Amino acid sequence: MAEKRWPHFARWGLLAAAVLTLVLFLTQQAQQNAQVSYAQSPSSGKSVQDSTSGTNGATVPSTDQMKTMVQASPVVRLPGAIAVWDEAAVRKAIGNADIRILVAPPGIDKDAAKRVRDVSNASVTIAGLEVSAGIGTASADDASVWQRQFGTADVTNEVLTMIASVRHQPLPPDVPPVQRREPTAAELATATASVRATGRYLAPGSTLANPPAATNAFPGKPLYVALPTQPAGEPLVHYGPALAKEFPGRPIVVMYGGWIEYDGPSAAEFTDVATAGFYGQFGDFLSPRSYPQDGLLGAYLSQVTDIRYAGIFDHPLPYVPFDPLHVTLPALPWIFAACAVGFLAFSIRPALHRNRPSANAGFPARLAGLTALAVEVSGLTGGPSDAALARGITDLTTAREALDKKLDDKLVREALDSAQSELDTVAELLDRDDYRPAHYLPGSLA
Repeated sequence: MAEKRWPHFARWGLLAAAVLTLVLFLTQQAQQNAQVSYAQSPSSGKSVQDSTSGTNGATVPSTDQMKTMVQASPVVRLPGAIAVWDEAAVRKAIGNADIRILVAPPGIDKDAAKRVRDVSNASVTIAGLEVSAGIGTASADDASVWQRQFGTADVTNEVLTMIASVRHQPLPPDVPPVQRREPTAAELATATASVRATGRYLAPGSTLANPPAATNAFPGKPLYVALPTQPAGEPLVHYGPALAKEFPGRPIVVMYGGWIEYDGPSAAEFTDVATAGFYGQFGDFLSPRSYPQDGLLGAYLSQVTDIRYAGIFDHPLPYVPFDPLHVTLPALPWIFAACAVGFLAFSIRPALHRNRPSANAGFPARLAGLTALAVEVSGLTGGPSDAALARGITDLTTAREALDKKLDDKLVREALDSAQSELDTVAELLDRDDYRPAHYLPGSLA
Protein backbone atom coordinates (compact mmCIF):
# COMPACT_ATOMS: atom_id res chain seq x y z
CA MET A 1 0.00 0.00 0.00
CA ALA A 2 2.84 2.38 0.89
CA GLU A 3 4.48 1.67 -2.46
CA LYS A 4 1.33 2.82 -4.26
CA ARG A 5 1.04 6.03 -2.21
CA TRP A 6 4.63 7.29 -2.55
CA PRO A 7 3.89 9.25 -5.77
CA HIS A 8 1.10 11.02 -3.92
CA PHE A 9 3.46 12.10 -1.13
CA ALA A 10 6.20 13.02 -3.60
CA ARG A 11 3.75 15.15 -5.58
CA TRP A 12 2.67 17.23 -2.61
CA GLY A 13 6.21 17.33 -1.25
CA LEU A 14 7.41 18.91 -4.48
CA LEU A 15 4.59 21.47 -4.34
CA ALA A 16 5.57 22.39 -0.80
CA ALA A 17 9.23 22.74 -1.84
CA ALA A 18 8.20 24.97 -4.78
CA VAL A 19 6.19 27.24 -2.50
CA LEU A 20 9.04 27.42 0.02
CA THR A 21 11.56 28.24 -2.72
CA LEU A 22 9.33 31.00 -4.08
CA VAL A 23 8.91 32.53 -0.63
CA LEU A 24 12.68 32.47 -0.01
CA PHE A 25 13.39 34.09 -3.39
CA LEU A 26 10.84 36.86 -2.89
CA THR A 27 11.98 37.67 0.64
CA GLN A 28 15.60 38.01 -0.51
CA GLN A 29 14.84 40.58 -3.23
CA ALA A 30 15.44 43.43 -0.79
CA GLN A 31 19.12 42.46 -0.76
CA GLN A 32 21.57 43.57 -3.40
CA ASN A 33 20.74 42.09 -6.80
CA ALA A 34 22.93 39.25 -7.93
CA GLN A 35 25.35 40.29 -10.64
CA VAL A 36 26.56 37.92 -13.33
CA SER A 37 29.21 39.40 -15.62
CA TYR A 38 31.45 38.25 -18.43
CA ALA A 39 35.14 39.02 -18.67
CA GLN A 40 35.70 42.76 -18.80
CA SER A 41 37.45 43.63 -22.04
CA PRO A 42 40.74 45.51 -21.46
CA SER A 43 40.46 47.22 -24.87
CA SER A 44 41.68 50.78 -25.17
CA GLY A 45 38.29 51.92 -26.44
CA LYS A 46 39.94 53.60 -29.43
CA SER A 47 37.61 54.53 -32.25
CA VAL A 48 38.24 56.16 -35.61
CA GLN A 49 35.61 58.67 -34.56
CA ASP A 50 37.67 59.97 -31.67
CA SER A 51 41.26 59.09 -32.58
CA THR A 52 41.61 61.81 -35.20
CA SER A 53 39.46 64.32 -37.03
CA GLY A 54 40.18 62.72 -40.39
CA THR A 55 40.91 66.05 -42.08
CA ASN A 56 44.23 66.80 -43.78
CA GLY A 57 43.95 70.42 -44.89
CA ALA A 58 42.83 69.61 -48.42
CA THR A 59 40.89 72.41 -50.10
CA VAL A 60 38.48 72.77 -53.02
CA PRO A 61 37.52 75.75 -55.24
CA SER A 62 34.37 77.78 -54.70
CA THR A 63 31.02 76.27 -55.59
CA ASP A 64 30.64 78.53 -58.64
CA GLN A 65 34.09 77.60 -59.92
CA MET A 66 33.32 73.90 -59.56
CA LYS A 67 29.98 74.36 -61.35
CA THR A 68 31.82 75.93 -64.27
CA MET A 69 34.34 73.09 -64.33
CA VAL A 70 31.60 70.44 -64.26
CA GLN A 71 29.70 72.21 -67.03
CA ALA A 72 32.82 72.11 -69.20
CA SER A 73 33.75 68.46 -68.60
CA PRO A 74 31.76 65.29 -67.75
CA VAL A 75 34.46 64.21 -65.24
CA VAL A 76 36.23 66.73 -63.00
CA ARG A 77 39.03 65.55 -60.69
CA LEU A 78 40.07 68.13 -58.11
CA PRO A 79 43.68 68.18 -56.86
CA GLY A 80 44.29 65.46 -54.28
CA ALA A 81 41.40 63.23 -55.41
CA ILE A 82 42.19 59.53 -54.94
CA ALA A 83 39.09 57.64 -56.10
CA VAL A 84 39.37 55.59 -59.30
CA TRP A 85 36.96 53.33 -61.21
CA ASP A 86 36.63 51.07 -64.20
CA GLU A 87 36.14 53.69 -66.89
CA ALA A 88 34.84 51.26 -69.52
CA ALA A 89 32.20 49.87 -67.16
CA VAL A 90 31.15 53.38 -66.09
CA ARG A 91 30.92 54.64 -69.68
CA LYS A 92 28.74 51.65 -70.58
CA ALA A 93 26.47 52.33 -67.60
CA ILE A 94 26.13 56.03 -68.52
CA GLY A 95 25.32 55.33 -72.16
CA ASN A 96 23.80 58.42 -73.81
CA ALA A 97 22.74 60.01 -70.52
CA ASP A 98 24.22 63.34 -69.41
CA ILE A 99 25.95 62.12 -66.24
CA ARG A 100 28.63 64.41 -64.81
CA ILE A 101 31.02 63.31 -62.07
CA LEU A 102 32.87 65.53 -59.59
CA VAL A 103 35.74 63.93 -57.66
CA ALA A 104 37.05 65.70 -54.53
CA PRO A 105 39.99 64.76 -52.27
CA PRO A 106 39.52 63.03 -48.90
CA GLY A 107 39.86 64.83 -45.59
CA ILE A 108 38.25 68.15 -46.54
CA ASP A 109 36.61 70.13 -43.73
CA LYS A 110 32.87 70.74 -43.29
CA ASP A 111 32.84 74.03 -45.20
CA ALA A 112 34.66 72.51 -48.18
CA ALA A 113 32.38 69.46 -48.10
CA LYS A 114 29.34 71.76 -48.21
CA ARG A 115 30.76 73.58 -51.24
CA VAL A 116 31.16 70.23 -53.00
CA ARG A 117 27.59 69.17 -52.15
CA ASP A 118 26.26 72.49 -53.48
CA VAL A 119 27.57 71.80 -57.00
CA SER A 120 24.07 71.17 -58.33
CA ASN A 121 25.05 70.24 -61.90
CA ALA A 122 27.19 67.27 -60.73
CA SER A 123 25.12 64.09 -61.14
CA VAL A 124 27.51 62.01 -59.03
CA THR A 125 29.82 63.43 -56.36
CA ILE A 126 32.81 61.58 -54.91
CA ALA A 127 34.45 62.92 -51.75
CA GLY A 128 37.47 60.78 -50.90
CA LEU A 129 35.92 57.32 -51.34
CA GLU A 130 32.33 58.31 -50.56
CA VAL A 131 30.07 58.26 -53.62
CA SER A 132 26.75 60.10 -53.55
CA ALA A 133 24.06 61.41 -55.86
CA GLY A 134 21.56 63.95 -54.58
CA ILE A 135 20.64 62.88 -51.05
CA GLY A 136 21.61 59.24 -51.61
CA THR A 137 24.95 57.66 -50.72
CA ALA A 138 26.30 54.29 -51.86
CA SER A 139 27.12 52.16 -48.82
CA ALA A 140 29.03 48.90 -49.05
CA ASP A 141 27.85 45.86 -47.08
CA ASP A 142 30.20 43.16 -48.34
CA ALA A 143 33.84 42.41 -47.47
CA SER A 144 34.92 42.21 -51.11
CA VAL A 145 33.48 45.68 -51.79
CA TRP A 146 35.14 47.14 -48.68
CA GLN A 147 38.43 45.53 -49.71
CA ARG A 148 38.27 47.10 -53.18
CA GLN A 149 37.21 50.49 -51.78
CA PHE A 150 39.68 50.87 -48.91
CA GLY A 151 42.51 48.70 -50.22
CA THR A 152 42.72 50.04 -53.78
CA ALA A 153 40.60 53.27 -53.76
CA ASP A 154 38.44 51.64 -56.45
CA VAL A 155 34.82 52.85 -56.20
CA THR A 156 33.50 51.22 -59.39
CA ASN A 157 30.76 49.39 -57.52
CA GLU A 158 29.56 52.56 -55.78
CA VAL A 159 29.69 54.69 -58.95
CA LEU A 160 27.69 52.12 -60.92
CA THR A 161 25.13 52.01 -58.11
CA MET A 162 24.68 55.79 -58.12
CA ILE A 163 24.46 55.95 -61.91
CA ALA A 164 21.71 53.33 -61.82
CA SER A 165 19.94 55.39 -59.16
CA VAL A 166 20.19 58.59 -61.22
CA ARG A 167 18.90 56.80 -64.33
CA HIS A 168 16.17 54.99 -62.34
CA GLN A 169 17.47 51.61 -63.43
CA PRO A 170 17.86 48.33 -61.48
CA LEU A 171 20.91 48.16 -59.23
CA PRO A 172 23.85 46.43 -60.94
CA PRO A 173 25.54 43.33 -59.47
CA ASP A 174 28.69 43.84 -57.41
CA VAL A 175 31.91 43.92 -59.40
CA PRO A 176 34.15 40.83 -59.02
CA PRO A 177 36.40 40.66 -55.93
CA VAL A 178 39.97 41.90 -56.09
CA GLN A 179 42.34 39.22 -57.33
CA ARG A 180 45.22 37.87 -55.20
CA ARG A 181 48.73 36.68 -55.94
CA GLU A 182 51.44 35.07 -53.87
CA PRO A 183 54.43 37.31 -53.04
CA THR A 184 57.48 36.76 -55.19
CA ALA A 185 60.59 35.29 -53.61
CA ALA A 186 62.17 38.74 -53.45
CA GLU A 187 59.05 40.36 -51.95
CA LEU A 188 58.71 37.64 -49.32
CA ALA A 189 62.42 37.78 -48.46
CA THR A 190 62.28 41.55 -47.93
CA ALA A 191 59.18 41.37 -45.76
CA THR A 192 60.44 38.35 -43.79
CA ALA A 193 63.80 39.94 -43.02
CA SER A 194 62.17 43.15 -41.76
CA VAL A 195 59.56 41.30 -39.71
CA ARG A 196 62.17 39.01 -38.19
CA ALA A 197 64.34 41.98 -37.19
CA THR A 198 61.72 44.48 -36.00
CA GLY A 199 58.36 42.71 -35.88
CA ARG A 200 57.04 44.84 -38.75
CA TYR A 201 57.48 45.56 -42.43
CA LEU A 202 56.58 49.11 -43.45
CA ALA A 203 56.58 49.39 -47.24
CA PRO A 204 57.41 52.74 -48.85
CA GLY A 205 54.32 54.92 -48.95
CA SER A 206 52.62 53.37 -45.91
CA THR A 207 51.60 55.65 -43.03
CA LEU A 208 51.93 53.14 -40.19
CA ALA A 209 54.56 54.49 -37.81
CA ASN A 210 54.20 52.95 -34.36
CA PRO A 211 52.16 49.72 -34.16
CA PRO A 212 51.92 48.21 -30.66
CA ALA A 213 54.42 45.45 -29.95
CA ALA A 214 51.95 43.76 -27.59
CA THR A 215 48.16 43.85 -27.52
CA ASN A 216 45.26 42.07 -25.83
CA ALA A 217 43.66 41.60 -29.25
CA PHE A 218 45.52 38.37 -30.05
CA PRO A 219 46.88 35.37 -28.13
CA GLY A 220 50.49 36.35 -28.79
CA LYS A 221 52.59 39.27 -30.01
CA PRO A 222 51.46 40.26 -33.50
CA LEU A 223 53.61 40.92 -36.55
CA TYR A 224 52.69 43.76 -38.91
CA VAL A 225 52.91 44.44 -42.63
CA ALA A 226 51.84 47.91 -43.80
CA LEU A 227 51.46 48.75 -47.49
CA PRO A 228 50.14 51.91 -49.12
CA THR A 229 46.86 51.88 -51.03
CA GLN A 230 47.41 49.39 -53.85
CA PRO A 231 46.96 50.11 -57.57
CA ALA A 232 43.40 49.40 -58.71
CA GLY A 233 43.03 46.58 -61.19
CA GLU A 234 46.13 44.74 -60.01
CA PRO A 235 46.18 41.67 -57.72
CA LEU A 236 46.89 42.24 -54.04
CA VAL A 237 50.05 40.57 -52.77
CA HIS A 238 48.79 37.99 -50.25
CA TYR A 239 51.42 38.42 -47.54
CA GLY A 240 49.37 36.99 -44.64
CA PRO A 241 49.37 33.23 -45.39
CA ALA A 242 52.97 33.36 -46.65
CA LEU A 243 54.22 35.01 -43.45
CA ALA A 244 52.06 32.69 -41.32
CA LYS A 245 54.12 29.80 -42.72
CA GLU A 246 57.36 31.62 -41.90
CA PHE A 247 56.19 32.49 -38.37
CA PRO A 248 53.81 29.69 -37.28
CA GLY A 249 51.57 30.51 -34.34
CA ARG A 250 52.15 34.27 -34.58
CA PRO A 251 49.28 36.68 -35.36
CA ILE A 252 49.86 38.46 -38.70
CA VAL A 253 48.18 41.82 -39.41
CA VAL A 254 48.46 43.16 -42.97
CA MET A 255 47.27 46.64 -44.00
CA TYR A 256 46.62 47.59 -47.62
CA GLY A 257 46.00 51.32 -47.24
CA GLY A 258 42.80 51.43 -45.20
CA TRP A 259 42.01 47.70 -45.56
CA ILE A 260 43.10 45.43 -42.67
CA GLU A 261 43.49 41.63 -42.81
CA TYR A 262 44.40 39.05 -40.19
CA ASP A 263 46.06 35.63 -40.47
CA GLY A 264 47.17 33.40 -37.64
CA PRO A 265 45.62 31.67 -34.60
CA SER A 266 41.79 31.47 -34.68
CA ALA A 267 41.64 33.31 -38.03
CA ALA A 268 38.85 31.09 -39.37
CA GLU A 269 36.62 31.77 -36.35
CA PHE A 270 37.30 35.48 -35.98
CA THR A 271 38.19 37.19 -39.26
CA ASP A 272 34.71 37.49 -40.76
CA VAL A 273 33.19 38.78 -37.53
CA ALA A 274 35.95 41.37 -37.01
CA THR A 275 35.86 42.60 -40.62
CA ALA A 276 32.08 42.91 -40.72
CA GLY A 277 32.01 44.59 -37.32
CA PHE A 278 34.78 47.11 -38.04
CA TYR A 279 33.89 48.18 -41.57
CA GLY A 280 30.16 47.79 -41.03
CA GLN A 281 30.42 50.22 -38.11
CA PHE A 282 33.03 52.65 -39.46
CA GLY A 283 33.08 52.17 -43.26
CA ASP A 284 30.70 55.02 -44.08
CA PHE A 285 32.49 57.27 -41.60
CA LEU A 286 35.93 56.48 -43.02
CA SER A 287 35.18 56.76 -46.73
CA PRO A 288 35.18 60.60 -47.08
CA ARG A 289 38.03 61.14 -44.63
CA SER A 290 41.80 60.72 -44.47
CA TYR A 291 43.19 58.64 -41.62
CA PRO A 292 46.76 57.48 -40.95
CA GLN A 293 47.13 53.73 -40.65
CA ASP A 294 48.08 54.05 -36.96
CA GLY A 295 44.64 55.45 -36.14
CA LEU A 296 42.87 52.72 -38.10
CA LEU A 297 44.99 49.96 -36.57
CA GLY A 298 44.37 51.19 -33.02
CA ALA A 299 40.60 51.19 -33.51
CA TYR A 300 40.72 47.78 -35.20
CA LEU A 301 42.75 46.19 -32.39
CA SER A 302 40.38 47.70 -29.82
CA GLN A 303 37.39 46.10 -31.52
CA VAL A 304 39.17 42.76 -31.91
CA THR A 305 39.94 42.81 -28.19
CA ASP A 306 36.25 43.23 -27.42
CA ILE A 307 35.43 40.31 -29.73
CA ARG A 308 38.09 38.12 -28.17
CA TYR A 309 36.87 38.74 -24.64
CA ALA A 310 33.32 38.03 -25.79
CA GLY A 311 34.43 34.43 -26.37
CA ILE A 312 35.43 34.21 -30.04
CA PHE A 313 38.92 33.07 -29.01
CA ASP A 314 37.63 30.95 -26.12
CA HIS A 315 39.39 33.37 -23.80
CA PRO A 316 39.10 32.12 -20.19
CA LEU A 317 37.03 34.15 -17.78
CA PRO A 318 38.94 35.66 -14.84
CA TYR A 319 38.78 33.93 -11.46
CA VAL A 320 35.77 35.01 -9.36
CA PRO A 321 35.71 34.04 -5.66
CA PHE A 322 32.77 31.85 -4.62
CA ASP A 323 29.87 33.89 -3.22
CA PRO A 324 27.03 31.70 -1.84
CA LEU A 325 24.47 34.53 -1.98
CA HIS A 326 25.12 35.49 -5.57
CA VAL A 327 25.23 31.84 -6.63
CA THR A 328 22.14 30.69 -4.72
CA LEU A 329 19.71 33.49 -5.57
CA PRO A 330 19.86 33.00 -9.35
CA ALA A 331 19.38 29.26 -8.79
CA LEU A 332 16.17 29.58 -6.74
CA PRO A 333 13.89 30.18 -9.75
CA TRP A 334 15.33 27.06 -11.37
CA ILE A 335 14.70 25.05 -8.21
CA PHE A 336 11.15 26.39 -8.15
CA ALA A 337 10.70 25.47 -11.81
CA ALA A 338 12.08 21.96 -11.20
CA CYS A 339 9.68 21.41 -8.32
CA ALA A 340 6.76 22.73 -10.34
CA VAL A 341 7.64 20.46 -13.25
CA GLY A 342 7.96 17.51 -10.88
CA PHE A 343 4.55 18.29 -9.39
CA LEU A 344 2.98 18.43 -12.84
CA ALA A 345 4.75 15.25 -13.90
CA PHE A 346 3.36 13.30 -10.97
CA SER A 347 -0.06 14.84 -11.58
CA ILE A 348 -0.22 13.68 -15.20
CA ARG A 349 2.16 10.72 -14.97
CA PRO A 350 -0.06 8.40 -17.02
CA ALA A 351 0.44 10.72 -20.01
CA LEU A 352 4.19 10.46 -19.59
CA HIS A 353 4.10 6.87 -20.75
CA ARG A 354 2.69 7.73 -24.17
CA ASN A 355 4.96 7.43 -27.15
CA ARG A 356 6.24 10.80 -28.34
CA PRO A 357 8.21 11.79 -31.39
CA SER A 358 11.85 12.76 -30.99
CA ALA A 359 12.29 16.21 -29.43
CA ASN A 360 14.97 17.11 -31.92
CA ALA A 361 12.60 17.15 -34.91
CA GLY A 362 12.43 20.94 -34.94
CA PHE A 363 16.08 21.66 -34.13
CA PRO A 364 17.39 22.00 -37.72
CA ALA A 365 14.64 24.46 -38.65
CA ARG A 366 15.21 26.49 -35.50
CA LEU A 367 18.98 26.50 -36.11
CA ALA A 368 18.42 27.67 -39.70
CA GLY A 369 16.06 30.43 -38.58
CA LEU A 370 18.40 31.74 -35.89
CA THR A 371 21.37 31.58 -38.28
CA ALA A 372 19.45 33.58 -40.86
CA LEU A 373 18.57 36.13 -38.17
CA ALA A 374 22.24 36.40 -37.09
CA VAL A 375 23.34 37.04 -40.67
CA GLU A 376 20.61 39.64 -41.18
CA VAL A 377 21.48 41.69 -38.09
CA SER A 378 25.28 41.37 -38.50
CA GLY A 379 25.44 44.45 -40.71
CA LEU A 380 23.50 46.56 -38.18
CA THR A 381 25.38 45.81 -34.99
CA GLY A 382 27.87 48.04 -33.26
CA GLY A 383 29.27 48.56 -29.78
CA PRO A 384 27.55 46.38 -27.11
CA SER A 385 25.42 44.60 -29.69
CA ASP A 386 28.61 43.24 -31.40
CA ALA A 387 29.48 41.26 -28.27
CA ALA A 388 25.98 39.77 -27.97
CA LEU A 389 26.04 38.86 -31.67
CA ALA A 390 29.45 37.20 -31.30
CA ARG A 391 28.21 35.10 -28.37
CA GLY A 392 25.10 34.13 -30.33
CA ILE A 393 27.22 33.01 -33.29
CA THR A 394 29.36 30.89 -30.96
CA ASP A 395 26.22 29.22 -29.52
CA LEU A 396 24.89 28.52 -33.03
CA THR A 397 28.21 26.90 -33.96
CA THR A 398 27.98 24.71 -30.85
CA ALA A 399 24.42 23.68 -31.72
CA ARG A 400 25.39 22.83 -35.31
CA GLU A 401 28.31 20.67 -34.16
CA ALA A 402 26.10 18.90 -31.60
CA LEU A 403 23.52 18.13 -34.30
CA ASP A 404 26.16 16.89 -36.74
CA LYS A 405 27.66 14.61 -34.08
CA LYS A 406 24.17 13.46 -32.96
CA LEU A 407 24.87 14.47 -29.37
CA ASP A 408 22.26 14.58 -26.63
CA ASP A 409 19.16 16.66 -27.45
CA LYS A 410 19.66 18.63 -24.25
CA LEU A 411 22.99 20.03 -25.47
CA VAL A 412 21.42 21.17 -28.73
CA ARG A 413 18.45 22.75 -26.98
CA GLU A 414 20.62 24.59 -24.47
CA ALA A 415 22.88 25.99 -27.21
CA LEU A 416 19.87 27.14 -29.26
CA ASP A 417 18.20 28.68 -26.20
CA SER A 418 21.39 30.59 -25.40
CA ALA A 419 21.76 31.75 -29.02
CA GLN A 420 18.14 32.92 -29.08
CA SER A 421 18.65 34.85 -25.86
CA GLU A 422 21.78 36.57 -27.24
CA LEU A 423 20.03 37.49 -30.51
CA ASP A 424 17.10 38.85 -28.51
CA THR A 425 19.61 41.05 -26.66
CA VAL A 426 21.00 42.24 -30.01
CA ALA A 427 17.51 43.22 -31.21
CA GLU A 428 16.82 45.00 -27.92
CA LEU A 429 20.08 46.99 -28.17
CA LEU A 430 19.28 47.89 -31.80
CA ASP A 431 15.72 48.86 -30.79
CA ARG A 432 14.37 46.56 -33.54
CA ASP A 433 11.42 44.51 -32.29
CA ASP A 434 11.05 42.93 -35.73
CA TYR A 435 14.44 41.23 -35.22
CA ARG A 436 13.51 39.71 -31.86
CA PRO A 437 13.50 35.92 -32.31
CA ALA A 438 9.95 35.64 -30.97
CA HIS A 439 8.77 37.84 -33.84
CA TYR A 440 11.26 36.83 -36.52
CA LEU A 441 11.32 33.04 -36.25
CA PRO A 442 7.62 32.31 -36.96
CA GLY A 443 7.87 34.22 -40.24
CA SER A 444 11.29 32.80 -41.05
CA LEU A 445 10.12 29.22 -40.56
CA ALA A 446 6.75 29.63 -42.25
